[in-house]
Amino acid sequence: MNPLRQLRELGQSVWLDYIRRDLLTSGQFKRLVAEDGVSGVTSNPSIFAKAISQDREYDEVIQKILRRTPDLETPALFEQIEIEDLQMAADVLRPTYEGTAGNDGFVSIEVSPLLAYDTHASIMEAHRLWRQVNRPNLMVKIPATAEGLPAIEELTAAGVNVNVTLMFSVSQYEDVARAYLRGAERNRKPQNVTSVASFFVSRVDTAVDRALEEVGTPEALALRGRAGIANARLAYRRFRQLFEGPEFAQAKSRRVRVQKPLWASTSTKNKAYSGVMYIEGLIGPNTINSMPPETLDAFRDHGHVEVTLERDELEAEEVVGKLLAMDINLKSIGQELTDKGVEKFDKSYGELLQALDKKRAALATDRAA
Repeated sequence: MNPLRQLRELGQSVWLDYIRRDLLTSGQFKRLVAEDGVSGVTSNPSIFAKAISQDREYDEVIQKILRRTPDLETPALFEQIEIEDLQMAADVLRPTYEGTAGNDGFVSIEVSPLLAYDTHASIMEAHRLWRQVNRPNLMVKIPATAEGLPAIEELTAAGVNVNVTLMFSVSQYEDVARAYLRGAERNRKPQNVTSVASFFVSRVDTAVDRALEEVGTPEALALRGRAGIANARLAYRRFRQLFEGPEFAQAKSRRVRVQKPLWASTSTKNKAYSGVMYIEGLIGPNTINSMPPETLDAFRDHGHVEVTLERDELEAEEVVGKLLAMDINLKSIGQELTDKGVEKFDKSYGELLQALDKKRAALATDRAA
């Protein structure tokens, strides 16, 4: 049986961490949904930048938009392109959304990274994007910054689906889950809002491995490649405590949905590690794994499927304890990675706008020739 399909049988959704126009117009995305059980998709500015600068697939789209509004500013031009892509993807996923009663089948759009430290502006932008895309199976991405937490609460209370992104530590996860629960408590119809908590994995290993190599002892080097999964397993334990225990009982009686953990950054950065380690090591119910195409293909080809998230929690604690003994603190590393993640998103967004500027200039030259 297809290993990706087996994940769904164990209660884990598979989302695609990739979107571009030809994936949608060629029917390939429909096949991924039908054959592999893909039930969600996230967008990424760097993917758009590459497609716009290196390929011609968006040329006709850009020309069509600019014929209508030739003076359109580049950020608004990108937004129109992105919204069209996400609307098409949302429509493909609509049967999944309806078939799961609004529990799955989502597409995600990012609030501008320039607003990551501005609560009010993030809320306003999220509402604007929610109206513009105009699909019930949209999620708006809000980063897990200190300023993002009240935005998460307010948007949840207002009925906007939120994909909380850039989480790297258990303490961050706790803050995000409680912000969601506060928002859901204020929502009169909480059954109509869904949220996911995107917990990044491989970037943790990249940062921790670097610190371990600086320590350089045999004990330190033996811990390489273990922090990311251990950290995620402890976050999953906290998820179960929050959403499966008595603390959630009253909210559940009001039909508040579980805020599922979504494992993000699941491609293997270190080629010495298995290409599917962040899939095989993070399998469990009420979760989502968001995979880039190459990771999805690899897991379909040779992935091993069994529940692993609840395994070896004591070992996960031991890994974190050993790291602390070496003055490697996952909480502080997590905060640093969140800040760097915002910077990275900001840089990717800037590169995207530069690529789009060059493309529209090139297309204008072609028309004039």
